[in-house]
Amino acid sequence: MRTRELESASPEATEALGETLGRACRGGELIGLVGELGAGKTCLVRGLAQGLGIDSTRVQSPSFTIVTEHSGGRLALAHVDLSRLERPLDDELSLRDVLYGEGVAAVEWFDRLLPAAGDEFLLVTIAYAGEARRAIRLEAHGMRHERLLDRAASA
Repeated sequence: MRTRELESASPEATEALGETLGRACRGGELIGLVGELGAGKTCLVRGLAQGLGIDSTRVQSPSFTIVTEHSGGRLALAHVDLSRLERPLDDELSLRDVLYGEGVAAVEWFDRLLPAAGDEFLLVTIAYAGEARRAIRLEAHGMRHERLLDRAASA
């Protein structure tokens, strides 16, 4: 497992990190986002969409739907929000096509999916570090996501 610790000074910086990750994606990535309400998970996904060539203005917090799919870019983006689940998923079968497709899946409240997520994912933990500042930890699980982290770091 490879990790990287960052600090974001603003929502724009969080979005820029997401854009860098999006540009580094090759397809088949599963990006799990964990953090308190309002920490910046959706902001990072907006940047991810930009990096994939998707109109980021269409990316909203998907609180009223579990999955929102975005296309029109280099790769498709499935934006998943598990905040309304009362308990963690025991099995990801209902989301298998979304999580393991050829595009990129970004899952907010990823901790509600574990351990059903398997061994291949990038875990992004966002924590408050001040009014607009965020501490961001990237944890690559599996070779595909270690390569993603390497490509993003060299961008």
